[in-house]
Amino acid sequence: MSRGESYLLIEDVYQRYGDKVVLDNIDLAVDEGELCTLVGPSGCGKSTLLRILLGEERQSEGRVLLEGRPVGVPDPRRGIVYQRYSLFPHLSVLDNVTLGLRLGGRADAGRMSRKAIEEEALSYLKRVRLEEHARKYPHELSGGMQQRAAIAQSLIMKPKLLLMDEPFGALDPDTREDLQLFLIELWEEQRMTVFFITHDLEEAAFLGTRLLVLSQYYRDDRGSGPDVGRGAKIVADHALPRRMTSTTVKHSAEFGELIRQVRQAGFNPEYLQHARAFNLTHPSSFQTLTDEESNGKESI
Repeated sequence: MSRGESYLLIEDVYQRYGDKVVLDNIDLAVDEGELCTLVGPSGCGKSTLLRILLGEERQSEGRVLLEGRPVGVPDPRRGIVYQRYSLFPHLSVLDNVTLGLRLGGRADAGRMSRKAIEEEALSYLKRVRLEEHARKYPHELSGGMQQRAAIAQSLIMKPKLLLMDEPFGALDPDTREDLQLFLIELWEEQRMTVFFITHDLEEAAFLGTRLLVLSQYYRDDRGSGPDVGRGAKIVADHALPRRMTSTTVKHSAEFGELIRQVRQAGFNPEYLQHARAFNLTHPSSFQTLTDEESNGKESI
């Protein structure tokens, strides 16, 4: 498959706020069904990139295509699950999950009866193991249950791309690990295309089929100094082994070595690898450095 046929394509994307460059010539091609996790130091632009994918922001330069079409403003093609629960407190769990359909947010919703909408919502609540809690209100659920309901709320809209912005970040460690396993099970069942942002390196390495590292800590041939205005790039792109549903893998030497590599490449301000030396080992990785960044040498 050529790059132009990628399910999600981000090419030559910059994001600037005045004189400040946040995202600097970002290139990424994602196949349908990938579960991409994204990590990076604070302030590197992870949430900025997610907002561009969602359509809440428009990039300063470059193009972002989903199934060959510009992402444009937010629409049902993209679902979102935030760190803080997105449920309306005055609605039951069932009403929260049916809301998008009742408001006509999915193309076929207008042809569905209320009974059909509720039946479909209950099927999603069954998938996220909340069918018995459908008539409860959000305050009656635990944090983990609320996040499962928020995932059902997004999935029922059948998005082409599910965006998750640190969705487990506010949960206690045990609940967080339970939801990691739950998301893997759900992904294996539905093969969704997921873009998952987290600050937890262990979570990123455990969940993803692909681990992306976004960082402002690198060098190129533009030189140094405050006048360069260098923003963050994808400095590593790892293809991860096929899913393992046991958390024991987190204690293996290979898993620990991956975490060490990610921490070194993306989080160490003294480890400034050249842009031509980034670890872009995923088969779909590509990089289009400018002549100024690479002294005219070939991009990856």
